[in-house]
Amino acid sequence: MTQYQQSTTRKELCRWLELPRSVTYYKRRQGKPGAKPSQVTMTIDGVLVPNEDVTLRIRQLLDTEFNAFGYEYITHELKKEYIINKKKVYRLMLANDLLLGKMIRPAGKRDFVQFRRIEATKPLEYLCWDIKYIWIHGERRNYYLLCILDVYTRKIIDWVLQSSIRQLDLINLLRRVNSFHQLQGVVLRNDNGSQFIAHKVRNFLKNSEVRQEFTHVATPEENSYIEAFHSILEREVIERNEFASYYEAKETIQRFIKHYNERRLHRSIGFTTPQQKWEEAMPNALTMLEEMSN
Repeated sequence: MTQYQQSTTRKELCRWLELPRSVTYYKRRQGKPGAKPSQVTMTIDGVLVPNEDVTLRIRQLLDTEFNAFGYEYITHELKKEYIINKKKVYRLMLANDLLLGKMIRPAGKRDFVQFRRIEATKPLEYLCWDIKYIWIHGERRNYYLLCILDVYTRKIIDWVLQSSIRQLDLINLLRRVNSFHQLQGVVLRNDNGSQFIAHKVRNFLKNSEVRQEFTHVATPEENSYIEAFHSILEREVIERNEFASYYEAKETIQRFIKHYNERRLHRSIGFTTPQQKWEEAMPNALTMLEEMSN
């Protein structure tokens, strides 16, 4: 058309090419298509502030020791101050390199789990526990972390970090939990580790009227609640630290579990902390961690 536009009319050229005349008026624009992103954000008080202020607030929310918030958690917090959606938060965090990186990470008859997902309706209805290796760089060896998690609240109700975990250690941990919380009638889920299938442990649970459930072999997803906690611990603590000693690791994990229980928001329980969920269901209950710290 450019070649013959001086020889005839636009209408005639379009007739020859069998094209609608409207397409000949199109001019390609420079840059990305669509409207330009807004450069301001409105606060809940109706005041417009630059996006730089929002980005600064995001950095403040992320600037804590064990924080690894994604954009959905940050959006939940920002909505307390701004009128903002998660798409805009994602865009701001992406532009400022604040997004998280993607991670690809016996004897006797046993009662195996029937359902992978546990539908808990109250605290201390279902518990799960497992052991995780913790590498101590300064000592060039592994230590073992054993945690008990309440499924309904996602709260870590007790834990122990030692150079080894024996049958008696599991029993003592359960005794300590039972001294603060009544375990009678509780369902306790675990994998098929040697400590969990030991006669002494199983007999102690039976005498305490605790029903023990075993996951099927090679199915960690059946114990997903404690596995999810271990994944969080790996991402937010272990990968970020090189522990010089057992005592440094224990102190750091103790601070993290306090942070996890009392400050870290959980999407699966309605963007609340495990401690808030626990207190909503058991307003007069004293937590074991508080008792231990006194």
